[in-house]
Amino acid sequence: MQILAVLIPVSLFLGFIGLVAFVWAMRTKQFDDPQGDASRILTTDYDDKPAPSAPDA
Repeated sequence: MQILAVLIPVSLFLGFIGLVAFVWAMRTKQFDDPQGDASRILTTDYDDKPAPSAPDA
């Protein structure tokens, strides 16, 4: 039972940190993506080719 005296405050602290991080992300518009997946899925431009390799020196 004594471990609960440690685990409960630790879990509340971690939950509070997660909530603060989420609120920060919302306030700084981290989730705004006007040209995101909703429009990207409708295009026919695919990037299936690998990037060109760098020339050897």
